[in-house]
Amino acid sequence: MEQKITDIVMHMAHSHQQLARIMDVERHITVRMAHIVHELPDEDPDFEGVEGLIESVSSINKSIISYLNSIGDLEESMSENLTHVMTELKGSEEE
Repeated sequence: MEQKITDIVMHMAHSHQQLARIMDVERHITVRMAHIVHELPDEDPDFEGVEGLIESVSSINKSIISYLNSIGDLEESMSENLTHVMTELKGSEEE
């Protein structure tokens, strides 16, 4: 039984590593977009009019929100998986 739990924990750890790798890539994209926004001129920008500017800002905000949601989903997934593992370990100790 302990070997099965160990295998499950190893698979979960690998899964979490892959999720963290994906989120790291998303973070780099979001940071790069933030750098681009920071480099935009403060006065009289011409982004195909106001509509172009609004679309650019909207796109960046969506990326940031997506990244933060990914972090929240990862935390929720990790806590849920850890809850199952702890329940199994507690059950194994009682046997």
